[in-house]
Amino acid sequence: MISPQQLTGTGVALVTPFDNNKAVDHSALKKLVNYVIDGGVNYLVALGTTAETATLSNKEKLEVIHTIKEANSNRLPVILGMGSNNTDELIDTINRTDFDGVDAILSVTPFYNKPTQEGLYQHYKAIADVSPVPVILYNVPSRTGCNLNADTCLKLASNIENVVAVKEASGNWEQIMQIIKHKPQDFAVLSGDDATTLPLIASGANGVISVIANACPVEFSSMVNAAVENNMPKARQIHYSLIDLINNIFVEGNPAGIKALLEMRQIIDNQLRLPLVSTTDKLYNELKGYFNAF
Repeated sequence: MISPQQLTGTGVALVTPFDNNKAVDHSALKKLVNYVIDGGVNYLVALGTTAETATLSNKEKLEVIHTIKEANSNRLPVILGMGSNNTDELIDTINRTDFDGVDAILSVTPFYNKPTQEGLYQHYKAIADVSPVPVILYNVPSRTGCNLNADTCLKLASNIENVVAVKEASGNWEQIMQIIKHKPQDFAVLSGDDATTLPLIASGANGVISVIANACPVEFSSMVNAAVENNMPKARQIHYSLIDLINNIFVEGNPAGIKALLEMRQIIDNQLRLPLVSTTDKLYNELKGYFNAF
């Protein structure tokens, strides 16, 4: 199991590589895991948004997590994405999951059905009550249609021992600052947005669950480590060297941009599953220009 202290630094939200037939490419996934570990990331996040988890069958999800654990070989902590807008179904899934080699779960707020703050609190309390590993809250209103506000996040952090962190991707600076200011000491705040990771760490956040670290693990991890160590001149230099690339990988959605970069790195094929599609040639060439310049 993971402690909040182990969440300091860079987690990488791993993509799921596909081959030309749109099947999961397990060889490429192993290559990616080794690449990011060698690049200095601190922990691995499996089956998150960036992994196109919504397009994977249950069988494929089990195979993906098995491949990641096998490639990792207990070198880094592994966090497993597990979310649903059906609380009872999620509880059943947790009860049926083999958590051997899994150190925590990352659970997104329920999507589409727009629960109240009390509904969100009860949802996460129910999850934490049955989870054998710590729970990381994941707040990304742009995708889910609901926001986990600061008061509810802090209530969960203070009242439920098994809730150890939040991945904050709301873009609401005032909200995030309130969480950082009032959180328990042993609760971690993680950036869910690569572009704002540096200012969030400067404000007291512990680290990031990153997309760009798939393709640039050395560079991004170095920036995060410098920021955590309060070496702001070094952190700013790396941040600004990466910022145009970071911003542009999201222009046509995630993970289209990062998969294009990973193809440039010759780690995976540039394949996505519908309804997602690869970047346009125009954006691909722009990313290649930034990538080559970097």
